[in-house]
Amino acid sequence: MTATKAKRDPLEAACEFHEQAVEAYQEGRGDEAIVLFNQALKLFEQAEGADSLNVAATLSALGTIYEDRSRYAEAATHYERAVEIVETIPEEDTDEDIAQLQMDAWRNLGRLRRIEGRFEEAKRLMCCALARAETLYGKDSDQIAWCCNDLGMLGKFSGKFAEADDWYAQALRIVTANHGENHHFLISLYHNLGGLEHARGRFAEGEVWARKSVELREQISDGDDPALAADIAALAALLDGQEKFDESEPLYLRALEIFRCAHGEDHYEIAVNLNNLAAIYQAQERLAESEACYRRALAIKETIFDAGNVEIALTLNNLAVLYQTQGRDEEAAELLRRALPIFEQTLDAEHPHLVACRENCANLPTEKFQ
Repeated sequence: MTATKAKRDPLEAACEFHEQAVEAYQEGRGDEAIVLFNQALKLFEQAEGADSLNVAATLSALGTIYEDRSRYAEAATHYERAVEIVETIPEEDTDEDIAQLQMDAWRNLGRLRRIEGRFEEAKRLMCCALARAETLYGKDSDQIAWCCNDLGMLGKFSGKFAEADDWYAQALRIVTANHGENHHFLISLYHNLGGLEHARGRFAEGEVWARKSVELREQISDGDDPALAADIAALAALLDGQEKFDESEPLYLRALEIFRCAHGEDHYEIAVNLNNLAAIYQAQERLAESEACYRRALAIKETIFDAGNVEIALTLNNLAVLYQTQGRDEEAAELLRRALPIFEQTLDAEHPHLVACRENCANLPTEKFQ
């Protein structure tokens, strides 16, 4: 074997492992994909160095799998390293493939920072992706639309609803102009527009968007698709906001079954749906069922998020409200003492979650909340 051939072997093997990993992931063999991607990563590092573009791409792929499994700390580690690599590339060396890799890395880490509640850093990363997309693809490209969608989600979760509305409107205009009103590219946008209206408390308006997302998703997916479950759960949330519990409860239960089959028992989507089911049960005075759902949702969130994450505070606050309605003020106060600092450190002063939590604290007897 020649020296040249010997040097090429690790790179060839890395490419083979990477292709096999992609195939395994697409076929739902996530554990196998992780093993294969890690094998590819090791060989890419050996063949090309720790800061190669192939290393960055493989790190992004691994991060996506960990994110899908709600293993956010591991996802963050991989996304962070991918961003570190792509941000070292000089502007003059950036071709289309490299620019796409940069956008993917920025969007991935930006999305994760949004999940973590690190909104300012999320915005910086998302705006980096947006600027690169404008330079490379133009202002009316699908790539711009997805960057706008990311920023819309950030606005929604951070409570900047007017900004979210503007970003979503821009994304909707672009995708509709490029593909029409009934293209599957619009499913996520319709879903997110419904979510924005839910956050604003405009449930009937949001229901219209959510029904569009479910209708289009059902045309392209089978009945056990987690993406369909997410759309169904979003519709259910808008229905129970209108007290249409007879319709929303079975939707939540259907979504839960799909998520459990796809992700197991300890996934973020399971926690979200349990939290929402708990609210239904609370409204129907099924208090023991409500408490059980809230507690299970809280246990999952405490497993997958850092202690200061706003998602944990949200369920702490909701469970506290349940306890307040039962006169369990000491237990409610304990939960609110944990929730309030998280909201205050993470959200703007006028965010609905923070406003509601402060009202709940004020409703406790003074001696209970100190």
